[in-house]
Amino acid sequence: MTNQTERPVRSGAAAPADYKALYRKLETTIDQIERMKDTSMLLSACLESLLRDFKDDLGFVGGRIYKRQGDSYVLKVRQGPSDRPPLGYRVPLTYVVIQRVMREGLVVMTQADADFDKAIEGEIGVSSFAAFIVDDEHRHIVSLSIEGPIDEEHTLYALNGVRHIVNMKIRQERLLDIILQACDIQMSLLPVSPPEFEGYDMWGSSRPADTVGGDLFDYIPQSSRIMGLAVADASGHGLPAALQARDVIIGMRMGIQENLKIVAAIERLNRVINRSSLTSRFVSLFYGEIESNGNFIYCNAGHPPALLYRGGSVTLLTYGGAVLGPNPTARYERGFATVGPGDYVLMYTDGVTEALGPGDEEFGVERIEAILRKRAGENPRTMVEAVFEAVDRFCGSLPQTDDRTILVLRRV
Repeated sequence: MTNQTERPVRSGAAAPADYKALYRKLETTIDQIERMKDTSMLLSACLESLLRDFKDDLGFVGGRIYKRQGDSYVLKVRQGPSDRPPLGYRVPLTYVVIQRVMREGLVVMTQADADFDKAIEGEIGVSSFAAFIVDDEHRHIVSLSIEGPIDEEHTLYALNGVRHIVNMKIRQERLLDIILQACDIQMSLLPVSPPEFEGYDMWGSSRPADTVGGDLFDYIPQSSRIMGLAVADASGHGLPAALQARDVIIGMRMGIQENLKIVAAIERLNRVINRSSLTSRFVSLFYGEIESNGNFIYCNAGHPPALLYRGGSVTLLTYGGAVLGPNPTARYERGFATVGPGDYVLMYTDGVTEALGPGDEEFGVERIEAILRKRAGENPRTMVEAVFEAVDRFCGSLPQTDDRTILVLRRV
């Protein structure tokens, strides 16, 4: 059989009466395929549409869906007037036509073809057919019985279009499953609620720009008198960023649990990220430990400075070092602050301050500071929600382009 792109119309084939009508039908079939979600439903709907819409144009009178099982393709779905073959009928992988379909993706066959096996096709009850394989793992074959002269050029055009869309849809659904699984993993890492820590209230929330995001926050209790707080932001957003941020939080939990000092834990984490497969990415991190007496020890690894609010004034917590990842020998330093009764520490990611409003103006740090002054005395959850609401109002109808995370600590 010649290459599909060079294959001529078979002798005796009648060209469709209306080319535009054929293409419109194909567009309708493809649109229906794109709406389906489940693979088995998708293939059944595809077969039904081909038999309904292309019977007159291409001579499709019956169809079958086979699923690969072991050393055979087993008949799972049969549509059309024929009751042959029975469901469960097996076509061996060794059949030359099966090998060609697996190799070429799509074939059109008649009894005149040398590879046509009259015994096998006789059991199926066909003398002319088209067959195409779908999905990258060759799990399914769709076969269509053809009556009358075969217009091979237009049959190949229509079925190649359908096959391409089916494969794209299957890949899309598998990718979506992977992303949703990653989302479940990420959400399992985000705290559902803050732990109890006597003398303090805290609340955090994260809003990804995509299904999954590159922002994470965490509470890491050290003892009855020390609570760790972390906010991380992997460059970019989406699945790669989410996986990188997840690794940072897990690394911090493990490092702190091994009783490493803040700087030692962050420097080791930086080396681990540098050696990871995502070396083109970097992660910013703000980590701090609040002691029951109000001492706050922190390290800012290339992250937007946390805000310490005290008595109407705001201090930026800047001590630390570079973002994690690019430089494996980077060194970090600790910063020290005191959190008194009524004081707040507000941590955030740049998706908050760099959110754009009309005219490409950024939300900025000053608006967060204004909210801290205006809402002083309120609990951390209310403060977090107030900032998010202010960002939403500022951005209006403009889409969210970056992940946004806020974590607030208040000493009562």
